[in-house]
This record gives sequence, C-alpha cells and structure tokens, in this order.
Amino acid sequence: MSVQIKSRYTLEEYFELERASEERYEYFNGEAFCMSGVSPSHAQIETNLITALNTKLRDRGCRVFPANLRVKVPAAPPYRYPDVVVLCDLPVYEKIGGIETLTNPTLIVEVLSPSTEAYDRGDKFSYYKSISGFQEYLLVAQHRPHVTQFVKQTDAFWRQTEVNDLDGSLHLPSVDCTLDLNEIYRDIEFNQP
Repeated sequence: MSVQIKSRYTLEEYFELERASEERYEYFNGEAFCMSGVSPSHAQIETNLITALNTKLRDRGCRVFPANLRVKVPAAPPYRYPDVVVLCDLPVYEKIGGIETLTNPTLIVEVLSPSTEAYDRGDKFSYYKSISGFQEYLLVAQHRPHVTQFVKQTDAFWRQTEVNDLDGSLHLPSVDCTLDLNEIYRDIEFNQP
C-alpha cells in the first residue's frame, strides 16, 4: 500500500500511518521517523542475539521479541521499536492508537548504527528509563566487537560495563544468562584497521 509521507503529523495521523504502512515509524514531537532498512551486519547481529537469547531462555518462561514489537515509553510517547526486547514476566500490553504495545520489557537491546548511535546512547536511553520494570540495556556496535551494558542499580544509578573482545562474555543479570561475544558477532566480518 502506498503511503503519503508528510513532514509533520498529529498523533492521530501518525497512528493512521502506522496502520496503513508496512514500514515501522517512531513518533516524536510531530515527526515520524522510518525505522526500516538496516545493514546486513545489523540484521545478522539482531538475528544472532535473538537466536542466542531464545536458546538460553526458552525453558525459563522468557520471551524474546524482534524489532517490530512496539514498546510503550512514557517519557517519549507513544512507543518505540527496540532492536531486541526480552521479557521474563507475563506480558502486559496496552492498546495505543489501536495498536498493541508492550509496557513491561525487562531487557532492551539496540544495535548501533552511525546515524542513531548518539540518540541510542543518550536521549533514547533516558526515555527508556521511564519504563517501569526495565532493568538492563545493551548497546551493540556493528563495526567492531564492542558491547556496552547498563544494569539498573537504583532509579538514579545504572552500572556500566564494556566488553570489546570476541573471546569475552557478558552476564545479563536481568535474565540471568551469559552471552558470549562470539555468539553475538557470528558471521560478521570486521574491516581491518
């Protein structure tokens, strides 16, 4: 279906765009940002993360969702599309603009792109912190082996850890499992310096 793209949207117009389009859009301050179309490396890393997390968590009642699941973000309404979401509780959905939206993710993962890295590290992370029950955030580079992990300690403090060795691993306390970087970066070729 063909969709006319405008420069400014009301929230109601944005919801209509979301329902009518096969693309995914995030809404902020009257603007709609297309979230579709990623690099092959980005797509492979997402697939690797989903595969590894599903394998480790399948018998523990956790669910792993891909990038097309909407997540309600109270500080930046109405919702966002994280690259990977993990939920280890009963899912709670809210209909926003007629669209089911998850309200209680445990772990959110963003695969960094040059055009979104600053936003993912800064404002987007700040907005995600407004989600009740959100416990852990992973930022995964695609141009080199590097994962930044933020684990909630208190509402005001998140512990940061960085791992940048393909032989390294990260323990994810929010879901009580360990991810090896060689799992995350399987089939990814990095440019040599």
